[in-house]
Amino acid sequence: MNIELYYQEMGKGKPLILLHGNGEDGTYFKHQIDYFSDRYRVIAIDTRGHGKSPRGTAPFTIKQFAKDLNNFMIGQGIDNAVLLGFSDGANIAMEFAMKYPEKVKALILNGGNLSPRGVKRTVQVPIEIGYKIAKCFAAKSPDAKKNTEMLGLMVNEPNINPSELSQITVPTLVICGTRDMIKESHTKEIANSIPNANLSIIKGDHFIANKEYEAFNKKVEEFLQSLEK
Repeated sequence: MNIELYYQEMGKGKPLILLHGNGEDGTYFKHQIDYFSDRYRVIAIDTRGHGKSPRGTAPFTIKQFAKDLNNFMIGQGIDNAVLLGFSDGANIAMEFAMKYPEKVKALILNGGNLSPRGVKRTVQVPIEIGYKIAKCFAAKSPDAKKNTEMLGLMVNEPNINPSELSQITVPTLVICGTRDMIKESHTKEIANSIPNANLSIIKGDHFIANKEYEAFNKKVEEFLQSLEK
């Protein structure tokens, strides 16, 4: 049985679906929901087991989250949409675009990665340590079990081969911060592997959509306007 994903919606027009990162929810995009709602039907989803969306019993994986997004779009009567994904949300967007290409009008990939190796080791090592500790207590504590699943997403996923990205043919903006936790070489590999991708690197860290939202929104707006030409 499919779960019902919680979502926030604002505006009218073509759908712009926002996909948040690991351990977050749709409120991460507070500076985008209002900003783009005068031209788009902006929908910010809480991923399975995040925010106000139930965990359900299906696998807690990027591929499952992509299936959940497909079911959500069917339920909402959305034929295709622009997807803006941050971090794990970008990874979901890539998986979705490869599995359901007809349902994607364009992609905005912010701080995504193809594998755990794309994350800087200074960030990844503490995550791996935390994951091992949480696993030890997962059977005894619901909180530890949830934490194990969340950290496990970053330790074990995603698993996308760069060659697979050639399947994505829609216009794509790959965007990251100058001090991002994702290796710049890895971000460039993503952009170079998608045929119709443009790369933009703006001043800031991993959380540019939230912290540097004026510069971020400007780049995204320029990209969205290019789709209308």
